[in-house]
Amino acid sequence: MAFKNRNDNKNNNFRKKEYKKDFKAPYEDSEREEGIVVGRNAVRELLKSERGIEKIYVKKGGSHEGSITVLIAEAVKNGIPISEVEGPKLDFLAGGTSHQGIVAVASLKEYSSIDDMIALANERGEKPLIVIADSIEDPHNLGALIRCAECAGAHGLIIPKRRAVGITPTVYKSSAGAIEHMLIAKVSNIATTVEQLKKKGLWIFASEAGGTPYYETDFDCACAVVLGSEGNGVSHIVKENSDYIVSIPMYGKVNSLNVSTAASVILCHVARMQRNK
Repeated sequence: MAFKNRNDNKNNNFRKKEYKKDFKAPYEDSEREEGIVVGRNAVRELLKSERGIEKIYVKKGGSHEGSITVLIAEAVKNGIPISEVEGPKLDFLAGGTSHQGIVAVASLKEYSSIDDMIALANERGEKPLIVIADSIEDPHNLGALIRCAECAGAHGLIIPKRRAVGITPTVYKSSAGAIEHMLIAKVSNIATTVEQLKKKGLWIFASEAGGTPYYETDFDCACAVVLGSEGNGVSHIVKENSDYIVSIPMYGKVNSLNVSTAASVILCHVARMQRNK
């Protein structure tokens, strides 16, 4: 039997610790995680925005053809540092999300206020349309919801600080870059926020089963649409404080839609009514 030198084991352990240290740094702080932007579309939209970018990582040894080359050229033009790294580091930075060979570290998302959202609506000459995500836990659903809200011309989206997913790399990726064009507010209490919105002249519509069909509802007003979590829907207290309950009638054997799918149906209808088209 061959015996290994103890010093070799120590060296191996040291190298493992160093390896872990190098890879752990970007994710040590949960807030830092919110600055990771993953995938070609998301990084492209990030470069278009006015948000600061600390660094862009690309896969080492890659051919950097097509869209990656364009993104690198744009980054270099704007003086953004480019770092070529091995695939495992990109995988780690992306937190399991498909990164397509590119990951950016952006300045943390600057959260907005409700007043910012209403001011944006006034600036556009439109009736305010705000989306409230009530305790959505799946990052793919939140990202897709943000994309739906942006496509429908919503002026902002509100998420809770606790018991819900935050702005993670997966949320960025799932929004396909739409998050860079959406005002987002993070609040301590959704029910309290609903009362604040009412005082500012907005009508609150909660999307839940058993309500008035959405196509029979008048959305031609300043309003906020509440969409609930995957399992529990809109919380009881928020539903009680809403002005209207609206539903999408189901005609199949499955009794509900994915939250982002439901959002696309309702929000596009609201946007059409608000614009009288």
